[in-house]
Amino acid sequence: MEATAQGVDEAVRAAHAARGALADRTVRSAFLRTAADRLEGAKDRLVELADAETALGPVRLTGELARTCYQLRAFADIVDEGAFLDVVINHPDDTATPPIPDLRRYKVPLGVVAVYSASNFPFAFSVAGGDTASALAAGCPVVVKAHPDHPGLSEQVAAELRAAAAEHGIPEGVVGLVHGFEAGVELVKHPLVAAAGFTGSVRGGRALFDAAAARPVPIPFHGELGSLNPVVVTEAAAAERAEAIGAGLAGSMTLGVGQFCVKPGLVLAPAGEAGDRLLKSFTEAVGEVDAGVLLDHRMRDNFIAGVAERAELPGVEAPVTAGEGDEHTVRPGFLTVPAEKLAVEGGEHELLLEECFGPLTVVARYADDTEAQALLARLPGNLTATVHLSEEEAAGEGRGAEILAELTPLAGRVLVNGWPTGVAVAPAQHHGGPYPATTSTSTSVGGTAIERWLRPVAYQGAPEALLPPELRDDNPLGLPRRFNGRLER
Repeated sequence: MEATAQGVDEAVRAAHAARGALADRTVRSAFLRTAADRLEGAKDRLVELADAETALGPVRLTGELARTCYQLRAFADIVDEGAFLDVVINHPDDTATPPIPDLRRYKVPLGVVAVYSASNFPFAFSVAGGDTASALAAGCPVVVKAHPDHPGLSEQVAAELRAAAAEHGIPEGVVGLVHGFEAGVELVKHPLVAAAGFTGSVRGGRALFDAAAARPVPIPFHGELGSLNPVVVTEAAAAERAEAIGAGLAGSMTLGVGQFCVKPGLVLAPAGEAGDRLLKSFTEAVGEVDAGVLLDHRMRDNFIAGVAERAELPGVEAPVTAGEGDEHTVRPGFLTVPAEKLAVEGGEHELLLEECFGPLTVVARYADDTEAQALLARLPGNLTATVHLSEEEAAGEGRGAEILAELTPLAGRVLVNGWPTGVAVAPAQHHGGPYPATTSTSTSVGGTAIERWLRPVAYQGAPEALLPPELRDDNPLGLPRRFNGRLER
């Protein structure tokens, strides 16, 4: 049932009222671990429901649920460690220029966070996904706008999170859930919502971003919107292992029926004999992949129309034709085009530089390095950028370092001799990138995702007795901190 404006207001106010219950970090981390335990305990029921709503298959969904539980426990560990509070203490120093007063700085939670679920990850980027886990870890209650592709699963996961909260004396309103397009708009405009996290389309994300910025009090909007995820294959790499690169590209591009935000959507491949071998291998591998089901018929219709529109452009060929399968499926495929046709700004081939959600990629054949550089210079921001190098290039010979430098401004994660699909949940991970990949410089995967929901505050000249325990000299909570310039563990 779609939420009314009153329903959104009630959910936000209930979440706002639950803020105090998350203040104790011990309670907070225990809540996150219990949430993971409860989701694991309900695994069979949740996976069955998720498969009925998304058709992603029990193997994929079981793995995704395991990832979701891992994320919850990883953030519980982060909460226990306390380094995310970024405690810094400076005692007065009259000898400095200008003099330094007594200053104590740490980070506090922003408040209620609005979370917008993704269609393609019903567990890991949905009700109990990374945005929710990191916000709760920061001490922020959440109100989740459920995705219409898996409403029943959203209700069940929210129920498990609320039950976990109740076990630790936390009000169930700490995790709110609303349904409906209008509810999503009302949510980002609510005056008690302090920040938002979004994963979805450029069009939808930009509309919400603009609404967040237009509020009387603008709020941070951390949106993941869309990405082409370019791949550069050097001529030397193609000459060295064309067949392996072609097969690897096919596996990455068709994984999950091409419904991953880091699917390689544009490949720069050499135009010579080595590139021909790569294309032959890619053609054979893609041709062996069965048709698959997309998440909903709207996405299927958009994919079929998008493939047809791109294939009709002059100079574009389709070695393996993507498009309609039976009444529910789509066939994977790819398009080829001379790179020079994409290097002209405002040309008729601009559409090929936009993401096509589903199992399709564009292979741009470049004649020389100058042509490849010209195309890279035209690309918008991306989540990932990949380069495949030969052994010699990887060892420092040739243009390997230069290509890496050319890709760095384009993406938040730069890969060498790998494939972008598969985003590890690790402390050093960065899942974000320049606009339109994301609307901020933050990550939505990995431990530092918690930073999105915090703000720094400094106390100057405050008596010790009035300070929060995190900022007292004797460090009663045993927190990692920087104390008068020294890092203390």
